[in-house]
This record gives sequence, C-alpha cells and structure tokens, in this order.
Amino acid sequence: MEERQWMGKEALWKNEVIAALLLISFAFFINRGIKINGLYMDDLYLWSCYGEQTFRQFVIPLGSTRFRFVYYLAAWLEMMALGSHTEWFVPFNILLNSCIAYTIYRFGKRLSHRWFVGLGCGILYLLSRMSYYQISQVYGLMESMALWMAIGILYSLYQYLSGEKQNDRYIWTAVGLYFSVCFVHERYMVLLPLFFIAFLMKKEKKVTYWLSITEAFLAVQFIRFLTIGSISPAGTGGTTVADTFSVSQSIRYAFDQVLYIFGVNAGPDYLSGLSWSQSPSWVRVLVMLANLSLVIMIAGFLIVLFKEREKLKLRLPIITLFVVFIALCIGSSSVTIRVETRWIYVSMTAAWLFAAYLCGETVPLKEGQILTAKPLLYCGLFVLYGLLMLPVESFYRGEYPNLYYWSSQLRYNSLAEETYGKYGNNIFGKKIYIIGNTYEMSDFTARTFFKTFDSKRLAEGTEVIFIDSIRDIGLVTPNMLILREDPEHNAFQDVTAFVKDLKFQRVYGSYEDGWLDEDAKIRIMAGKEGKIKLKFYYPGVITGLEHITVTVEGKDKTVVSIDSSTATAQIDVPAYKVSELRFESNFFYQAASEQRSDKHLAVVAEITAD
Repeated sequence: MEERQWMGKEALWKNEVIAALLLISFAFFINRGIKINGLYMDDLYLWSCYGEQTFRQFVIPLGSTRFRFVYYLAAWLEMMALGSHTEWFVPFNILLNSCIAYTIYRFGKRLSHRWFVGLGCGILYLLSRMSYYQISQVYGLMESMALWMAIGILYSLYQYLSGEKQNDRYIWTAVGLYFSVCFVHERYMVLLPLFFIAFLMKKEKKVTYWLSITEAFLAVQFIRFLTIGSISPAGTGGTTVADTFSVSQSIRYAFDQVLYIFGVNAGPDYLSGLSWSQSPSWVRVLVMLANLSLVIMIAGFLIVLFKEREKLKLRLPIITLFVVFIALCIGSSSVTIRVETRWIYVSMTAAWLFAAYLCGETVPLKEGQILTAKPLLYCGLFVLYGLLMLPVESFYRGEYPNLYYWSSQLRYNSLAEETYGKYGNNIFGKKIYIIGNTYEMSDFTARTFFKTFDSKRLAEGTEVIFIDSIRDIGLVTPNMLILREDPEHNAFQDVTAFVKDLKFQRVYGSYEDGWLDEDAKIRIMAGKEGKIKLKFYYPGVITGLEHITVTVEGKDKTVVSIDSSTATAQIDVPAYKVSELRFESNFFYQAASEQRSDKHLAVVAEITAD
C-alpha cells in the first residue's frame, strides 16, 4: 500500500516537471525573434529614473500622476540584477510568464480535474497574441505582475467559495494581493466589489472579512491621496479618467473586449495588429469554428446545470465569481481613451480558466474512472478550441509589426546592434553622426540611449549629432561613428567605413598611423571651402634641403619645404569633390625601424579637410 502511494506521488511529481518543462520550452519557442536590444520611450524613461534617482525617489515617487511602489520596487530589483544587459529583458519576461503559465496550468488542472486541460490553459496563455507587451517591453513586468496578482485573487476567492476550511488563509491572501496589485496598476482597484459579492454568496458573518477588504481599499485611497494628491486614476496617453470618461464610449469599448475574448480583433491595426475586417477569410472561419466549440461546451454545461439543480447552490457562486471578475476587468479597461489588447489579457485568461471549470463540472472525474466517451468528447471540445486557435494566434503574432510601438522598437534595437553591439564599450566617448532624422529621435533619447549600456550609467563623452548629408562633416576620425537611417527596414546602418573610404582613401604609401612613404598617394574629399590642410612631422635630422612635392590630380604642384620638425601647408581643391593627392619626398627617415613597401618611410602627415 505504501509502495503504491509512493509510486502515485512520484507519477504526480513527474507530471508537474513535464508540464513545467513543456511550458518553458513553448514560451521560448513561441516568442522566438522578439528581443530588446535598445530601450526607448516609456522603457527608456523608466531606466533614466532608475539611473538618475535615488532608491527612495524611484520606488516612492511623490507628486507623480501614478503611485505604483510595488511595481517600482520590482522594476528596481530587475534593473539592478540585469544591469547594462538590455538583451536580457526579453528572456526575463519569458521566464516570468512561464511561471505565470505554470500557475494557470495548476489552477486549470484543479478546476477541470484533468492534467491535459490545465496544460491547455497554460499553453493558451503563452500562445495568446495579447502577450506582446508583456514579452517585448521592459514595462511588461508591470502587466505580468498585475495579471498574476489578479489571477491570484480569483484563485483565493474560488478556494474560499468552494471550501469549508482555511477560509482565513485564502481571504487574507486575497486581501494582501488586492492591496499590492493596486500599487502595481491602479485599474485593479475595481476588483473591490468581487470581495463583497463573494462574501454575500457565502453569507459571510465574520465582520473581520468585510472590514479587512474595506480597510485595504481605504488605505489604498489614502496613500494615493498623500502621494499624488488625487484618488482619481490616471488614464492612458497622459489623460485622466475623470476628464475623458464617456458612458457611450465605455459601453462600446466593453463590447469590443467581449469580441476580443471570442477571438475577434475589434480594434484598429495599430492596437490589435490586424483588425477583424482586414483579417483573411481562413482566420475568420477558424475563429467562428473555435467559438462554435465553446458554444457547444456552454450548452452542455447548461444542460447539466438544469439536470443537477441540487448542485446549483454550489455552482452558482463559482459561476458568478468568474463572470463578475471578467466583467470588472473589462470595465476597468473601458474607461479611458482607447483599448489596448494587453489590458484584455487578464480577462482572456480568466475565460480560459472558466472553460476548464466547465469541463470539471460537466464531466467530473470520479476516483478510479478511466477515460470514457463523454469526458473525451466534452473536454475534446476545449482541446479542439485550442487547436483551432493555434494557427489564428500564430497568424496575428505575425502582424505585431503593425502595433503602434513595434517599428520604433525595431529601430532602436537596430541602433543598439549597429553601435554597442559592434563596438562594445569603445562606443563611449564617440561622436555618433546620424544622417537624417526622419525617425524624429527626441533630445532625451539622444542624451540617454547609450547610457543604458554603461555599467556606470554615464556614457561620458558620447554625443549624438544629426546631419543632413556626409558633406556636413570633415574626414572620419577614430572618435566618430556614421549611421544612416533605413526606413524601409526600420533600421539604422553603420556606414562609417564607407564614408571614411569615400572621404579619405589610401591608394599606396599611406598608413593608418600617419606615416607616408617617399612616394605616396591618397584620394580625399574636401568640404564646402575646398581646403585641404596638411601638417608634416619629420623626426629625423634636418639639413634644409628636404622638401615634399604635393601634386593634385596629376598637374597642380605645391612644394612644401621641411625647415623644422613640423611643417604645414594648405591645398585648394574643388569643393565636395574627391581629389587625388600624390606626395613625393626627396628624403626618407633613415632611423626607421621598418620598411613597409619598396619605398622607405619618410614623414608623418596629419591631413584634414574642412
């Protein structure tokens, strides 16, 4: 008997390990290709606060429009741990959401009493196109934390309603999560009625339960008033809910979110990736078939609910809990100026869990029961739903480039790759010239972007300068980097080597360290003044007979006498044109330790153009 129990526990343990590994593997697979190499916009501003403020100022910002100290604490720890490795943010987000998916798997497994249904919930969570923000942005940590806590509240209240023991444990957990999630994202303050409804359905007589959540809500409002001077939540895009709220608009947005839950992209391309009207026919057909499987599941559950009316007292509170939770989450995301699909993610997750609950109640798994036709058929509908949505979600993931911030993220990923990715710490102290500014990089971004790669958070001496063309700069020096915009691919291109060779090409006898042979030739582009400045250094013994003949384009000759160790000259050439200069010296440096060609080294030359 003991051996059988041990074997049963071992099998359960193995199932958990398999589920965790499957979810982690799927998370990295489905999010392949998503990366953060460079920070911009909200992510860059968040980093700048981390890099320039004290711990207290960052975590407890007074006088701001939002007070999210729980999230800011987590963000501070994340940035401290990852340091200047911006490329680690996406793997971190994927691992975090794998943990959330495992939690959802466990919750779905408990609701359905079936391993594969729970695993399906976890996979659907990871597969969802609504995960774009949580994976691809540093601020995705905020959305992930808020979703995880909200689902934690739902789970705790579910346990409270469905069990007779350990009510204190689940209520205090739910209250603690509610207090915390309000300081991750304020829209979850709306979950307050969920507690009161749960208490009413349970006919709760413990005053401490009612007081605890009420006190938590009042404490949240008091802290918000002290820190930001208001209890009204801020909206999106710099707005406030109080200023932009519209009943008709909120109803329309709520209806849109219901459509989203049923697979219909009700929003415009820049918010949803691709609108429903623009989606191909095969996608719409698959979505409708998936919804048909859900309708059959709901119909089957309603039949069971009607037949087993004696269990209605137990089931109705749970049904109400899920429906109210989803409704409140939808309502909280409908009161601002737009609906972003990332805000619907929590409602969508709860809907999948509710489907798992339908499986568990419609075809309950009895002890010792083997797989039979009815459970297979009913739970198979949920599996069918997932299989139908797999190509749909994959297709919409391919439309991420249409999202409002995606192209900019690609550009700054490219900027990071073409600079720090190629040159490492050597980028610090350079002047980075960017040809054109159609991307409209802000002064803040130009000042701050490269600081994120410096462990000291300074990037001292690094400067971003915008130019109209390569004519605006002289010769390319070692402390310069030249980039051009590539709007067609939302990228930057490093053209330093090309511009350097275009402006200054060593034909023969000229070397990187400045030495010239007795006979040397270069090609050089002058600026708008057409002036080439020459400065020669000769370390040898001067007899007074040394001179250098500089020939321009094979005809115009200038003789530069070497009367001292340093000699200068200026050559006039056509502006903005590549000119060929030949240097012929009637001497060479006899003490040179090497000879680099069939000619001797003669002099060191510093050549500049206006």
